[in-house]
Amino acid sequence: MSNKFAIDSVKEYITIVVGLALYALGWTGFLLPHEITTGGVTGIGALLYYAKDIPVAVTYLSINLVLLFLSVRIIGWKFSLRTIFGVATLTVFLSVAQKLITKPILVDEPFMACVLGGVFAGVGIGVVFTANGSTGGTDIIAMIVNKYRNVTLGRVILYSDLMIIASSYLIFHSLEKVVFGVTTLVVMTYCLDLVVNGVRQSVQFFIITHNPDEIAQRINTEVHRGVTVMDATGYYSKEPTKVLMVMAKKNESVKVFRIVKQVDPNAFVSQSSVIGVYGQGFDILKYK
Repeated sequence: MSNKFAIDSVKEYITIVVGLALYALGWTGFLLPHEITTGGVTGIGALLYYAKDIPVAVTYLSINLVLLFLSVRIIGWKFSLRTIFGVATLTVFLSVAQKLITKPILVDEPFMACVLGGVFAGVGIGVVFTANGSTGGTDIIAMIVNKYRNVTLGRVILYSDLMIIASSYLIFHSLEKVVFGVTTLVVMTYCLDLVVNGVRQSVQFFIITHNPDEIAQRINTEVHRGVTVMDATGYYSKEPTKVLMVMAKKNESVKVFRIVKQVDPNAFVSQSSVIGVYGQGFDILKYK
């Protein structure tokens, strides 16, 4: 068990690194060269730097220390340690990327830059979230709200960052930059929810088979999902049969179909998407 836990932890940290690399690429390769303002603590630091000449690092560190304290109290040490790792790793990636990318990837194409930059940044943050990681800042706020309320991570970040981007007008006095910032934010939010909800999306199986025991056992041991066995009767044949009900993640569907096909190729299988599944092995039940 300890070896499996260590392997899973390593995989998650590697996933966080990949996500942060995508985020750094979107920021330095597309957004930064075109002076497109995004949200988050970095956005606040940039605004204060332009307005009061306060170093971005000072603002970034100060705000994250407060949010990190809250995350320790509310979310727990596991998330907080990964937040520290995420902040440190992203700092290195941004520094290295800025040195390597000396010229804009897209020249005189600010709209395409904000779209592609939003895609890379949104997917990157989504990948980080799927590994229970964080880049700090508004990510922490989103995780805290999402812990107690059925509000998507992307929506919380959207509300927070929208205020930051709108404030950039006081610095740049340019509606065009605000529009590009909002466009980037919308793309990031959509990509973030697409990645996170795509991983969390659940499906429901109804399996009618003459070999229920073998299929149920293999689903238990290979997919690590519970199986509910129900008695049924075929209306046409009038013969009793067994129906297996299985709740699984969408990315586990292939394993379930493979098992059914190997055991009983003639089985009748119904698969449907469900809005939400709450309980052990799935999402935590939340209420207002």
